[in-house]
Amino acid sequence: MGQYVSIFLFGAVVLGAMLAGLVAARIIGPHRPDPAKLMPYECGSPLYGQAWVQVNVRYYLYALLFVIFDVEVIFLYPWAVAAKQLGLPAFMEMLVFLAILLTGLAYAWKKDALKWA
Repeated sequence: MGQYVSIFLFGAVVLGAMLAGLVAARIIGPHRPDPAKLMPYECGSPLYGQAWVQVNVRYYLYALLFVIFDVEVIFLYPWAVAAKQLGLPAFMEMLVFLAILLTGLAYAWKKDALKWA
C-alpha cells in the first residue's frame, strides 16, 4: 500500500502545480477581451462555409497505410542492429515478416489504394 501513496502524492503535486500555474496566469496575465481576438481563424484567413465538409475516404486510407507501413518498418531497425548476433533463424523470421509486409503492399496496390487521383 505504501507504494501507491507515493504515486498518489506525485499525482497530487502535479495537479496542484498545474492548478497553481493556471490560477497565476489568470491573476497576473493581461485580460483584454476583443471581439477580433475571439474569432476563429484558419491560417490567418477568415472562415467561409461550413466546417462539415465531405472528404474523400482515400485520404484516410492513404494515411492509414502510411502509418501501418511506417510502424512496421520501425521493427526493422533493432533487427538490423543485432542481425549478426541473432543468426540465421532471425534472418528467416525477418524474411517472413517482410513477405507479410510486401503481401499487404501488393494487396493495397492491386486495390488501387495508393493512387492519388
